[in-house]
Amino acid sequence: MQEQLQALRNYFDTGATRSYAFRLQQLQKLKQAIEAHEQAIYDALYADLKKSKEECWVTENGIVLTELRHAINELKAWMEPQRVRTNLLNLPSSSRIVSEPLGVVLIIAPWNYPFQLLINPLIGAIAAGNCVVLKPSEHAPATEKVMQQIIESVFDKNYICYVQGDGAKVVPEMMQSFAFDHVFYTGSTAVGRIIYQLAADKLVPVTLELGGKSPVVVEADADIAVTARRIAVAKFSNAGQMCVTADYVLVHTSKKQALIEALKKTIHHFFGDDPSQSSNYGKIINTRQFQRIQQYLQQGRVLVGGQTNADNLYIAPTLMDEVSLDASVMQEEIFGPVLPIISFETKEEALQIIARNKNPLAFYVFTASKENEQWWMDRVSFGGGCVNNVAWHLTNHHLPFGGRGFSGTGAYHGKASFDTFSHKKSVMKTPTWFDPAIKYPPLNGKLKLFKMVIR
Repeated sequence: MQEQLQALRNYFDTGATRSYAFRLQQLQKLKQAIEAHEQAIYDALYADLKKSKEECWVTENGIVLTELRHAINELKAWMEPQRVRTNLLNLPSSSRIVSEPLGVVLIIAPWNYPFQLLINPLIGAIAAGNCVVLKPSEHAPATEKVMQQIIESVFDKNYICYVQGDGAKVVPEMMQSFAFDHVFYTGSTAVGRIIYQLAADKLVPVTLELGGKSPVVVEADADIAVTARRIAVAKFSNAGQMCVTADYVLVHTSKKQALIEALKKTIHHFFGDDPSQSSNYGKIINTRQFQRIQQYLQQGRVLVGGQTNADNLYIAPTLMDEVSLDASVMQEEIFGPVLPIISFETKEEALQIIARNKNPLAFYVFTASKENEQWWMDRVSFGGGCVNNVAWHLTNHHLPFGGRGFSGTGAYHGKASFDTFSHKKSVMKTPTWFDPAIKYPPLNGKLKLFKMVIR
């Protein structure tokens, strides 16, 4: 592996990846390969997570192709040096910021959106002119295999290297034996800490896309029917295995029962009498995750759902009430189809609950009032979010996506992905025809003039 990593470094050092023509060609080849493997991607994601074609398109290959088209169309503009102003002291110099590739970067993807969360950052890394090591999740084996076919059919392994195996073993081995120029990790906060520590040993910069407990606040003036639909469609997509979905709901006491009833009706409308038979409802990725989520069902009163089937890795869409704030379901990221519903009387009361798990990856508020909206935006620190919606901000490639604090560091999507995998090199060019003696020693007596110029 060390020889292979050095081969990527050697290839990058040739300068082959830097030109606009090369980067554009790689993005176009990747797009064509993904389009050619469309059915195979559908089949793989169904095998791993029981995703329908429609859900795949909205959250996996469709969103990747949108990102690709955007990068292809904007690449030339992204690569252009950015002219900036020059201060009085340095006139008549000119100043610019040049984006240069970082070098050899490592991208580590999770299992919940195994295609999108590996390929989307890859797009940014290619656009920025890097060589890339890709580490997909071994827990989504069908998708891992299809992605291998796509990557290896398009790219030389000395340019884009696809590495398989147990992440807990493979990733530390690579990071300890080789100094990457950037590490991009998506996954749990616990593993994110380990990645951060490994990177720090070699002073390698990182982007960490983690998780946390993302709350939904439902104010007394919210449209309950719309609110229920928008919470449910995000919460139970991919059987709740989404880092930015609603982790719990804080609803004003006056609307709690109405919201519960609306959510019950919505779940039935979306998934029918038996969600386990619905083509619109997925499964838990593996037994370990199934058992972890199942134990949350004992930590409150189940309002709807709660059914499980270990053989099929099925956990029903579940609403819970009477949940203690000290229970693990309110301390840990649920990452499954279980939704605690908690009432509040005052904004301050709800804010105190959110503060127990500060800096969530996402935050959502449903309200008809601009004053309420602004109150919450001013008081909750979060990575990204929505007003009167849940999770859909991540589908907008014009919005940088990322967390803060325990929910992550750095951002990507669209131009932000290009920037993440680029170094911003500041350059000032000074002509030789103007070279005033005042800048040079002896400096005695020039203080007054310096104060006029440097201000």
